[in-house]
Amino acid sequence: MIILDTSAVKALADGHKALSLLAGNMARTPGDRLNVPALCLMQAEAEDAHLSRKILAFSSVTVDTLDTIASVSVGTMIRDGFGGPDTCHALYCALPRAEFTGMSILLTGHEDAYPPGVVTVDIDSPGMLGFH
Repeated sequence: MIILDTSAVKALADGHKALSLLAGNMARTPGDRLNVPALCLMQAEAEDAHLSRKILAFSSVTVDTLDTIASVSVGTMIRDGFGGPDTCHALYCALPRAEFTGMSILLTGHEDAYPPGVVTVDIDSPGMLGFH
C-alpha cells in the first residue's frame, strides 16, 4: 500500500513530477491505489483552497476514512506525542492491517516526522521512481 501524507498530497496537487507519474501509472494498473488519509487531505485543503479537487481528480487516489477504530487509535497517538492529527492518521494508515498483508510505504516530504520502523520515502529523494 502506498500512502501519501499531507506534504505528499500538497506536492501532488502542485504537479510534483515523480508523484504525478506515479499517480498516472497506478491509474493504469488494476487494484493499485494511492491512499490518502482523510486527515491529511483535510489539512492540505485547510492550507490550500480547492486542493482536494485536484487530488480527487486522480482516479488512482482513494481516501482512507477515519472510522471509529481509527479515531480512537489516532487520538491515542496524538495524546502520546506522535504528532498532529494528520501525521498520526498517516502513521495509523502505515501500520499493519488485517485487510492488507503487504508492506506499506509512506511517501512524505518530512521523513523525520515518523518514528523508526515506518517505511518512509522522501518524495524529493534522488532515485524516486528512477529520477536522479
